[in-house]
Amino acid sequence: MSGLGEEHNRQIKFMVLVYSKNRVPIRLTQERWAHIRKRPPEMEGQRIMLLETVESLDSIQEGDFGELLAIRYYPTTPLASKFVVVAYRETAPHDGFVMTAYFTNRPSPRRKTLWTR
Repeated sequence: MSGLGEEHNRQIKFMVLVYSKNRVPIRLTQERWAHIRKRPPEMEGQRIMLLETVESLDSIQEGDFGELLAIRYYPTTPLASKFVVVAYRETAPHDGFVMTAYFTNRPSPRRKTLWTR
């Protein structure tokens, strides 16, 4: 691989950076946002809500594969009152990324709660 190709592969394009409860910077990349806003389609236009959920959450649950689930209740969403769940991964004390986000009626009672407000 040429030096130019390696440099290109190391570049990460991101839209915004927010901080998790653990003060880890969490990136929302252009690729992830494009994916999230289409699936589910209700997330279209809800980027601020997603970012607020990571930074100012009500609780954190444990995901199935090492990810964390930031959860925040919103009395008004495109689907009436709902919880927003943002799955993210903290890969190091100084790096993490958003995986996906979605609306739900309530947090999963089967998942382990790691933190609550």
